[in-house]
Amino acid sequence: MYQLSFAFDAFLAQYWQKQPTIIKGGFQNFIDPISPDELAGLAMEEEVDSRYIARHGEDWDVRHGPLSFDNMPEDNWSFTVQAANHWHEGAARLVAPFRQMPGWLFDDLMISYSTPGGGVGPHIDQYDVFIVQGSGKRRWRVGPKKEDYEEEFRHPALRHIKNFDPIIDEILEPGDILYIPPGFPHDGYAIETAMSFSVGFRSPKKQELLSSFADYVIANEIGDVHYHNPDLPARKNYGAIPDAEFRDLENMMRSLLDHPQLLRQWMGEHLSASRHELDVITAEPPWQISETYQFLEDGETINRLGGLRAFYYPEHPHILYINGERFELPPECSNAATYLCDQDTISRDSLGKQLDHPAFMALLTQLINLGYWYPAE
Repeated sequence: MYQLSFAFDAFLAQYWQKQPTIIKGGFQNFIDPISPDELAGLAMEEEVDSRYIARHGEDWDVRHGPLSFDNMPEDNWSFTVQAANHWHEGAARLVAPFRQMPGWLFDDLMISYSTPGGGVGPHIDQYDVFIVQGSGKRRWRVGPKKEDYEEEFRHPALRHIKNFDPIIDEILEPGDILYIPPGFPHDGYAIETAMSFSVGFRSPKKQELLSSFADYVIANEIGDVHYHNPDLPARKNYGAIPDAEFRDLENMMRSLLDHPQLLRQWMGEHLSASRHELDVITAEPPWQISETYQFLEDGETINRLGGLRAFYYPEHPHILYINGERFELPPECSNAATYLCDQDTISRDSLGKQLDHPAFMALLTQLINLGYWYPAE
């Protein structure tokens, strides 16, 4: 069980999206949740997002997975596995201490294995990240946030920047945590063979939200209404767009945002959709509700799929948004949000009376059959 050694509230108040910092001993007695061999095995899978990065003097080599590890150089290379929490239960447990953050901001756990000298070069990310040092040691340099960093194009798959003057320059040891907010340049390389675990939080962009909402409006045939003006006046200036008509068109667009329930549903579906592949295995044959009930009655436990995004609005806890879909239960199932969105395991003891509610058990069985929840081994 991983436990942070610092107060998260105090950290958020002082550092979150304000300044980078190193938390020495952020995890006491840290042990890697996954071995290098297990990580390499994931990187060789077709479904897993992985990448190999190597430096040869001033030249860089990048390959995307599935990877092969034949004839590897001795030093100056690394490989990463994105969304490792989707594929490895042990790795997923490292995310649990960061659940004091909003779930809808969480992106994934990326794991890096590096030989001495291995790294990805100086670059800037536009997301918040907690980099937990695992086995080995890595030197990290972090620069100030500025708008005028010059990019270097040493490889089409890498967006490097030219050198920066560091405000942080330290060696991380197992259990240390480096927090980097968006926009701060950074560069890390392994001093010895090392593993790093990056817990990433990704804020949505305005463009992304607008694009997603537009897709939702079109897909659901919302606002399929033409401009209508029965009082249209004649004019002398054919090419003019009068202010009144501009305002009419503007109000047509803004009116789409004047529906709180519509926005809530779109936002719930949008935020719960996963950006990364899930290790979904549908139940075969499908479970029956009676089987789900008996399984829990026998004292067994059901686990939530790693990386599954499941959210709700506290004002309507019987309406759930899971993996981009909306699921609605009767209002008396208000505890469903706690069981299915806030927790990773379900048991008879945790469910209590909800175990006897037909609608809840029907939904739980549906989620099991979809592969979103599965029997614990």
